[in-house]
Formats: sequence, C-alpha cells, structure tokens
Amino acid sequence: MSYCLICQSFIQTEVTWSNFLFPNKASNLCEECQKKIEQIEGDICEKCGRQMKQQGLCSDCIRWETRGECKEVLEKNRAVFQYNSFMKEIISQWKYRGDYHLIEIFKPYILEVFDQHFSKLDSNFVMIPIPLTEERLYERAFNQSEAIAKIISKKSIIPSILKRDPTKTEKQSKKSKRARLESNNPFYLETGLNKTAVIVDDIYTTGTTIYHAAKTLKLAGCPHVYSFTLIR
Repeated sequence: MSYCLICQSFIQTEVTWSNFLFPNKASNLCEECQKKIEQIEGDICEKCGRQMKQQGLCSDCIRWETRGECKEVLEKNRAVFQYNSFMKEIISQWKYRGDYHLIEIFKPYILEVFDQHFSKLDSNFVMIPIPLTEERLYERAFNQSEAIAKIISKKSIIPSILKRDPTKTEKQSKKSKRARLESNNPFYLETGLNKTAVIVDDIYTTGTTIYHAAKTLKLAGCPHVYSFTLIR
C-alpha cells in the first residue's frame, strides 16, 4: 500500500511481471500527479538544456556567449523538468516548507537524466552544490542543491569548497531578469581545483548563478565545468 507523496491519494497498482521486474520510476506518484509533471524531452538548447522547438542555442545562451568574461566557461547544463505551475507548487513545498522527503519523487528522474548526459565524464569529476548563506540554510533546514547531488554520488561531492560572499545575500528570486543578469559574482574559492566539475543547483532561470559559479571554478583551475539542475 502506498500514497502519492504530493496529493496523498492512495496509489493502487496492479502487480504484473513487467512492473514487478521493472518498477515504475514514478511509483510514489499517483497517475494524476504524474501527468502534471513535464520532463524535458525532444529538441533542447545545446548549451543550457532548455526545451525548444528546434535544436540550437536559446536567446539566454546567445547572450551569455557574447559576454567576454563568461564565454566558454560552461560546457553545458542539463536539467530534468520544465518549470510549470505544478512544479512550482512542488518546489515551494520542498524548498521553502521543509518537506525534504519530496526528494524521493525526483530521485529516479535525476539518476536517469544524469546518466544519460554525464555518463562519459572522467571518474575523478567532482560535484559542487551551489552553497546557501547561513541565513538561508537556517530558514530551509537543508541545502536543496546538496540533496540533489547526494542522490547522484555522495563520494563525488565537495560541499564547502565554493564559498558565497556573506555581504551579497539578496535572493535572486526577488530580482528582475535584468537585475539578475547584471548582478555581481557572489562566489569565491580559497584554493585551486584542477578537476572536472559539475555544478548542481535546483533551478536554472537566467543562468546567472550557474555562470558566476562556473567562472569562479574555471579561474580556480577546473579544466571543464558542467552543470546539472532539477529544473530549467
């Protein structure tokens, strides 16, 4: 007996040889909630992984590539879900109301998409979760980016090497798109890092957070920097 982690409705599943041997990756969601979640599929932006009508670069990535200091600092971002109204509600419950167990909804999707796009990385790659300020960490009780990274590989995580300037604490979600794109880099490292890095974050919106982190890691010596986000 199981219940949907989102709406709490009872999930009644007919047991067959097929789903016994190959369990449904969304077995902790009811059918109605599964229908509302939109995975990124088909043609995507070659750089950020945003779903598009045709292959190529989206307008955001074209803008980033024309900024000299950010050109080629990020190899690519890949994401799992589109940010629709239903996903916005789930993320709010998970991220701001402390329902940590909702990570179980995302787990099979995260593993599948990460393996699809990053299985060929060298074995010494490291994952760098985007850090929170102490104030944000206290408010949320956990770092959502680190929670995502732990699903992929706990041994590859370096959770504290990327630092956030405590004087630059304004939430990106409160800024306009223009203000986000023009914001100063809040990240720094106290040491070098000569390894391929995968930045992990929950949401890729304008790309500002990811590009600031990628630039910081490249300057610290990372030969290749990628990113993986739950949502684009």
